[in-house]
Amino acid sequence: MKCAWIGGLLLGSLLLASPQDSDNNINSRYTVETVILSGKGWTTDLQSETTTKISTDLLHDLTALIGQKLNPSHLDTLAQNLKKELSAREVIHRIVRGDVPEQVRVEFEVRPARASLGMNVTQFLYNSKQGFSGSGEAALTSGPQVFALGLVSNGDWLPERFSGVVARYEDRSLGTGRLSVKFEAETFHTQWNQATVAAMDTNPLDVPALYRARQAFQPTATLVLFRPLTITVGARIERFEDQGPAGQIAGANAAIADLHYHRSLEGSGIQQDFDADCSLHSATRALNSDYVYSLRTAGVRYQYRHGKHVVLDNVWGGYITGLAPLSDRFVLGNAEYLRGWNKYEIDPLGGNRAISNSVEYHYGPLQVFYDTGAIWDESQPIVARHSVGLGLRESVFSLAVAIPIRAGRVEPIFMMGILP
Repeated sequence: MKCAWIGGLLLGSLLLASPQDSDNNINSRYTVETVILSGKGWTTDLQSETTTKISTDLLHDLTALIGQKLNPSHLDTLAQNLKKELSAREVIHRIVRGDVPEQVRVEFEVRPARASLGMNVTQFLYNSKQGFSGSGEAALTSGPQVFALGLVSNGDWLPERFSGVVARYEDRSLGTGRLSVKFEAETFHTQWNQATVAAMDTNPLDVPALYRARQAFQPTATLVLFRPLTITVGARIERFEDQGPAGQIAGANAAIADLHYHRSLEGSGIQQDFDADCSLHSATRALNSDYVYSLRTAGVRYQYRHGKHVVLDNVWGGYITGLAPLSDRFVLGNAEYLRGWNKYEIDPLGGNRAISNSVEYHYGPLQVFYDTGAIWDESQPIVARHSVGLGLRESVFSLAVAIPIRAGRVEPIFMMGILP
């Protein structure tokens, strides 16, 4: 009797499991024709378009479905990853008949969260020459709208160390979803390295005066002209309080325009990503600016991925005409450009001309890189510098040792942290 009861349970289990197994077997016969993402007011067909709404890694995982046999169990994982990245209330997926026999479309529908509050560490970095830098924010997200308040202490990006508060509001999807707007306000207290103070004492006429605090307000709008190309236009209104006893205020009011191009190509297990940017910031008397200058930058980034192998090449450069505040002058010798060099040794006041190139190779988390670059003022000679490095990089976490290449001595710089 007991054996019969156990046999009945086993038979019932097999009968219940058989329809699901049968469905999976049938679904696995079909090839994925395309992947479609849709939300409130927007739709993206990944066969012919790209999207900036999700990370490059997740976009790669989604586009990798195209041309492959359907794996229904993998769709649940991708839906969960989409839900997490887009802070969505729910992401559901459907399988729809394709235009070609034996092919299907995979559709992910993103349902926005009603409201969510999250905490995010956007940067945490230790540099053995320049100390700690960090930033984080608390953000309230309601659909495409984000309200954020953050704290910053950064000694890496600029000639100064700046600490303070940043507030941000953005609407990531207006109208058809091609337009987004952002309003940012920030107030910072400034600390200067002794090397910068000493450089000002010996060369005070070529750059503006040091300041103790600065505040800025920056409204911008970003429009998707067509899927690979976006344009951002807006203004930056900035105030500087000098270090004198009177605490005089100087303003830098600039119109800004940025173009960004992104293209992703995939086939035969190979993915290639191409990004290009150019920007113009122009401060004039017509905008009631005390500083009058023009800042132009351009950069190109190429990534080749095949399995665990990744090759990156990042070229960037810029120049300034006129008299720009120190916060707008270029810096090399940080966590992004010319790693391994100390920015205060290269140019403690920053420069109004700069060019940089970084080449990296990754095998899984292992990373090796070679950087070269130069920073100078218009009247100075150009000196090219080089560095090499080895480290680990997993998603946003980085651990690296970078060594400047120069005669006479070896002084490696250790870097660790979370990079944006």
